[in-house]
Amino acid sequence: MSEIPEEIVGHYREGREARRLRAGAGELEFLRTQAILARELPPPPAVVLDIGGAAGVHALPLAAKGYRLHLRDPVALHVTQAREAATTAGVTLESIETGDARRLDFGDESADALLLFGPLYHLTERADRVLAWREAHRVVRSGGVALAAGISRFASLIDGVAQGFFADGAFRRIVADDLASGQHRNPTGHPSYFTTAFFHRPEELSAEAREAGFGKVEVLAVEGPVWCAARFHAAWDDPVPRRELLEFLAQIEREPSIVGASAHFIAVARRR
Repeated sequence: MSEIPEEIVGHYREGREARRLRAGAGELEFLRTQAILARELPPPPAVVLDIGGAAGVHALPLAAKGYRLHLRDPVALHVTQAREAATTAGVTLESIETGDARRLDFGDESADALLLFGPLYHLTERADRVLAWREAHRVVRSGGVALAAGISRFASLIDGVAQGFFADGAFRRIVADDLASGQHRNPTGHPSYFTTAFFHRPEELSAEAREAGFGKVEVLAVEGPVWCAARFHAAWDDPVPRRELLEFLAQIEREPSIVGASAHFIAVARRR
């Protein structure tokens, strides 16, 4: 089992993940993810494991609703940030520790639900991703659910054109590799070009879950096709269009022709 590459740890040591989901397309990702969780999780006080939970951006709202939350993350800074955020918010998590999605420190069938909102796109080898899914299957009770996020194979192409990165020949070479294999590498060190990752096709994410033993698996678009639209911010910054935009995205989240155009998608995997 390989260790997490230093460039991934270094990327997150800079602390941006704690702020990333607070505005714009990041806030869209956060609110859509929370909406999916509200529908798919069992009711509180269910036990939820947030694996790769970073600074607690999803764990804290869930704990505030009465869920019994355990957070694990391989980046020590994230664990520190999560503890500080929980204290500031006055929210109690059952535990906050460093940990690896492939080696969970929880007993068999000890959780009602498990979140993998980060680990799968930083485990670049398929065997490691399936191992993380197998660990999820091991610790989730019969009838429970695992929800796992993937980054779309096409995200760098869409984002690069929208953000102006496509003018950079080095970035275009990154996109070419992403489209060919899903293996995203950033030799430039440019922070906006992300770090070492694997970008999924929707069907690859569901296939990994099924290989690990999960039964019914659905893949849902998170941001849909609007996250890089030219006038996205104009709609997002106005409360009325924003509310209706979120409603429309919920309506089309299962549309197969839409899922791959979303920056992120979530596999909802049920344990038999």
